[in-house]
This record gives sequence, structure tokens and C-alpha cells, in this order.
Amino acid sequence: MTDSYLYAAARTPFGRFSGALAGVRPDDLAALAVRSVLAKAPELDPAAIGDVVWGNANGAGEDNRNVGRMAVLLAGLPTSVPATTVNRLCGSSLDAAIIGSRAIETGDADIVLTGGVESMSRAPWVLPKPSRAFPAGDVTAVSTTLGWRLVNPGMPKEWTVSLGEANEQLAERFTVSRERQDEFAARSHRLADAAWTDGFYDDLVVPVETDAKGSTLARDEGIRPGSTPEKLAGLKPAFRPDGVITAGNASPLSDGASAVLLGSGAAADRIGTAPLARVAGRGVFALDPQDFGFAPVEAANRALKRAGITWSDVSAVELNEAFAVQSLACVDAWGIDPAVVNTKGGAIALGHPLGASGGRILGTLAHRLKESGERWGLAAICIGVGQALAVVLENVTGYGTGNDTANNTANDTANDTEAAR
Repeated sequence: MTDSYLYAAARTPFGRFSGALAGVRPDDLAALAVRSVLAKAPELDPAAIGDVVWGNANGAGEDNRNVGRMAVLLAGLPTSVPATTVNRLCGSSLDAAIIGSRAIETGDADIVLTGGVESMSRAPWVLPKPSRAFPAGDVTAVSTTLGWRLVNPGMPKEWTVSLGEANEQLAERFTVSRERQDEFAARSHRLADAAWTDGFYDDLVVPVETDAKGSTLARDEGIRPGSTPEKLAGLKPAFRPDGVITAGNASPLSDGASAVLLGSGAAADRIGTAPLARVAGRGVFALDPQDFGFAPVEAANRALKRAGITWSDVSAVELNEAFAVQSLACVDAWGIDPAVVNTKGGAIALGHPLGASGGRILGTLAHRLKESGERWGLAAICIGVGQALAVVLENVTGYGTGNDTANNTANDTANDTEAAR
């Protein structure tokens, strides 16, 4: 078994629902993310990519027919580069990175490009196929933008509540107040705006041309720098008349794409740059569908165990903010310092294009570790229908450059783990 490393990450800005990216096809967004991450690997011959693993949660519209393969072709890569599309809903692009890292570690591939895309603005309405020819009655068009649709009647009712109602239940279970949620949401906007102002995202985000006139979107569209807990407190509950979840303390519907380039330590020379981080541990967990927001707790714990570290070693956490309440419930359960979580803003401010969010948090985590010089970080994401994924990264930027970086870091980690045993 060899180690797998994250060499580069790139993403588009995330656009608001029906916003600046609504006119851009998801396969075009995906192709831009592919080209952008490969631009960070100046010596890499694209033909050397062993596989492309791409995440997408919808697949019902222009992202159908294996959007990963469409992205490869539209990006101008050789037709010999294979690609697959995976669907683990909100975790799809983090799942893609997990699959890619495993392929590298088992020797099935030396270089794997991963990522994901979602255009929630362009998600189509669908009609169920009739059970017989020429039906006389009406049929209902169903939106594929988000949540359950065409539900199997065999599913228990408690499993198929809306995502918002599921998190209202979570707020009751863990007594997470509206005030805490609004404070968390305002913090997300404040930190996201500060990160953009400080230039953190300049190397991660590539502008998208949004129309034939040359208009571009260069910054995440949903950030509201002026958000405060007091302003958010004035918003009406979205799911219950007396509820605590509002449009202000939940992630918005969004459009966007992200990409992550993975490789072995030996691939550094061909890629043309040193790796940023080693994939040190992975975790997956599932529970009752309505409790999905709490699933990252155990997924993260499992990833840490497989990395051979504990929470006391972790300096940076990227937790996808599907809802403020589920983020707070997870942070509380981990017992960690909230100050290390989402220091560059989170999905409440940046947006949550389902299939792209996992790649976003993984790329952001690698760049946070590089910026701080700290060693260990964790990315985690909750997933509808009761699942979660987590990945532990080890910063390798402080250990040297090139091939020796990857090899020396892997050896150091192996020695540290053996000594701990």
C-alpha cells in the first residue's frame, strides 16, 4: 500500500439559486473546474490521469449521462481519460475523493482527478412515467432541486420528513437555541467576507463567464457581509410556525463546481508540483434518515481513529454547514474549540451546491493547513437520508519539496504511528 496525496484544488464561485450562474450548464461548470485544477499541475500530461471520479447529486437534467465523463470531454482532455460519476447526495464530491484516494493507495491508479458539480437552479421538473398508454388523468411535475421526490410508499413517514423538519427535530433533541444558530450563521458570513478580503480564496476560486457579453462571477454570490445575529433574528421560521430554522441560518440553494487532484508520492515529478496534504484517514457512517445532520459525529471519529490521531491533534475543521443547528450539534458532540471550525466561512455564507461541497471543504482544508503550518485537519459533511463522510488530512508543506516531501512525510507518519503503538 502506498499513500495518497492532495496536490491541488480549485473551484468556481458558488452562485445563488437563479443567480449569476443560472445560465451556465452544470457540465460546463464541471469542465471549468477540471481545466482550472489541471492548470495548477503545469507538467502533467492529462493522458497520465488514471481516472476521473466526479460527484453529482441530481443527474436528472443537463448533468445526466455521466457528467464526469462529459466534463473530461468538454475540458479538452484526451478521450483516453476515463471518468465515472458517483452520487452520495451532499457528500458526492467528498466520496469521489475518497474513492480516488483508495485507488491510489491500492495501486490501481497513480493520479486521479476528483470533484463534483451541481446546478440547483437548472435542476429540471420531472414527470413519472405512466403505467399504461394514454392515461386519462392528470400528472404532477416534481421539482428535482432538493429533497425527497417520487417517494416509495414503503418508506416510514418519519424517514421522509423534509430536511428542515429533520433539523427542527435535531434542535429539540439537543436544545440548540435560535440565538446560537443565528450567531453561528452571522459568523459564517463575517468570516467568509474576511477570507475573501484577505485573499485566501484568490488561489482557490476561478471566475466563471456567465453570458455571451463576457460578464463574470468572481466571488461567492451568497455572502452578506452585513449579517448580524440581530438582523437574522428578524427572519420568520421556514419549516414550523414556531420553529428555529430560517433562511438565514441554513445553507442556500446554490450552483457551482469543485475539483481536487490526487496522486501518489511518486507522481510528484509528473504532476510538476509538491503535494499539499496526505489523505490520512477516512470515515463513513449512517443512522436513521431524519437524523442525518448528526451523522458527521461518528464519521469524523472513525476517520480520526484510522489516521491514528485524536481530536487533541486536530487544528482545523471544515464542516459543511447544511444547517447551523446540525453544525452546532456536531461541534458540541466533538467537544472541540469552535474557533477552529470553518475559519474561512462555511456553506451558510458560501453556498451549498450539493455535488460540489465535499470538494470545496477538502480543498479549503488543505489550504488552511498550508497557511497555518499546522499538521492535522478534518473535513466532514452530513448527507441526506442519514449518512456522513469525513476525511483527515495531514499537512506536508512543511516537510520539504517534491518527491522527497511525500515519501519523507509518509515515513515520518508511519514511524510516529508505530511509536504510539
